[in-house]
Amino acid sequence: MAQELWRHPNFLKLWLGQTVSQFGAQITLVAFPLTAVLVLHASALQMGVLEAVGMAPFLVVGLPVGVWVDKLRRRPLLIAADATRLVLVGAVPLLYLAHRLSSIAILDAVQFLAGCMTVLFDVAYQSYLPAVVGHDPAALLDGNSKLEASRALAQVAGPSAGGALVAAVTAPLALAANAGTYLVSVVSLLLVRTEEPAPVRAAPRGMGREVADGLALVLKNPILASIAGATGTSNFFSSVMGAVYVLYAVHRVGLSPTEVGLTFGLGSVGGVLAAVVARRVHGRWGVGRGLAGAMGVSALGALLVPLAARPSELGMGVLVAGQVLVGLGATVYNIGQVSLRQGITRSEWLGRMNASMRFIVWGPMPLGSLLGGWLGSTWGLHPALWVGAAGGVLAPLWLLRTAVRRLQETPRPGAQPSL
Repeated sequence: MAQELWRHPNFLKLWLGQTVSQFGAQITLVAFPLTAVLVLHASALQMGVLEAVGMAPFLVVGLPVGVWVDKLRRRPLLIAADATRLVLVGAVPLLYLAHRLSSIAILDAVQFLAGCMTVLFDVAYQSYLPAVVGHDPAALLDGNSKLEASRALAQVAGPSAGGALVAAVTAPLALAANAGTYLVSVVSLLLVRTEEPAPVRAAPRGMGREVADGLALVLKNPILASIAGATGTSNFFSSVMGAVYVLYAVHRVGLSPTEVGLTFGLGSVGGVLAAVVARRVHGRWGVGRGLAGAMGVSALGALLVPLAARPSELGMGVLVAGQVLVGLGATVYNIGQVSLRQGITRSEWLGRMNASMRFIVWGPMPLGSLLGGWLGSTWGLHPALWVGAAGGVLAPLWLLRTAVRRLQETPRPGAQPSL
């Protein structure tokens, strides 16, 4: 199946667009918070709010998006989402050049609206992949591995390039690179010629009932419910850390913008390795133990971050080592859990399943970001990082205490509870 995907023209177009787009997103991962810190002089609390509003759309629009994705063809939704993100992200450098980027509220608004489009894109994308490569578990695992490999490679080069761009042209202007990558993604999606199945036209049941059915599908299925609990817990505590990470790296560890980008990039080497070995890990250990073990490795990496020293080369090395382990574990985990979810869910439910899962696992993230910002402002940056790192250790317990740990391979769609 791996060789077939290498010769699969529509998958290759989809893969190319996402590879370029992921590279741009990693530049923004560095440039956007640095715009807030270096240009608008944001406080820890303001950084927490900025992080939170980017994740808030998963709570605000996440569930209705799943219903729309199941009722409409998915490729046009992907194109519309990326075109809108192009305009939103591209507006920041334009405002800066016009001397209109004067308030953190502007970044909050861009973050929120772009987040809404990210929700739409992510739900439609995970629902669209099976239409391109098929529902075979091996094809899904292979496709997701290749896409994660691109993301991991982008995480190596993108942040370093982002830090260098910030140093060369300022943080706001560096965001123009991400806007350009969204354009590439739009073009690649326009070139995909997969004949997408027509949406199932069921009798109208009302938005509330459709949303409730999607949530019930996740919560009543023991596999999906365990994944939701583990991922949601991990995301909450990683958001606590993420809210203050850049401030910590700049003000406590003493890194320059270029070094911040380099730290992100070097730390992402673990993700590249994970994308290569993920299929082997899940094949040898079994799906369940592979998921639990991968999440444990990621939690261990997070515990290293608060150990970074005061300004010194050792402090940067500790941050890199922590991110290598986080990237290694998180990528193996994500490849396995996304493929498992896609494999056990019928096509007509993919939109609502993915949206419900995103709502549950990403919904806690703005709360974690707000908590991280508050802890950073009141207790200090170091204690906030320790709270996030210690809490992340709880995440693998969701998998270890259920039958998921004994799951050897992906069940077929018929194995999931019916509604």
